[in-house]
Amino acid sequence: MITYTVKKLGNMSLVEFVIEGGVLDPAKLAEAVQRAPQVEGTCLVCISGRGSIWLYGSLIHMYHYTKAVAVFEPRLSKCIVVATHDPAYKVGDQIPVQQ
Repeated sequence: MITYTVKKLGNMSLVEFVIEGGVLDPAKLAEAVQRAPQVEGTCLVCISGRGSIWLYGSLIHMYHYTKAVAVFEPRLSKCIVVATHDPAYKVGDQIPVQQ
């Protein structure tokens, strides 16, 4: 299935996932999203992991209650904002990941 970990990095919650076997069956998408951990709504959430676009789309929608949602870009070591409800963040902003 899928496992998640959350790392709190300042005002960012980095949600990392790993898909067992590397492939998620689309029939298990709803279950995979339901298993995603809740994070504080007052923070930026960054999603990281090797997954399909439909998994990412579902996770981005699930985390819409947060200030902003970003996805991790490993080639830049940054989280790229893809959705925001906070004027402090703009779509396309690059947030460095400090681990």
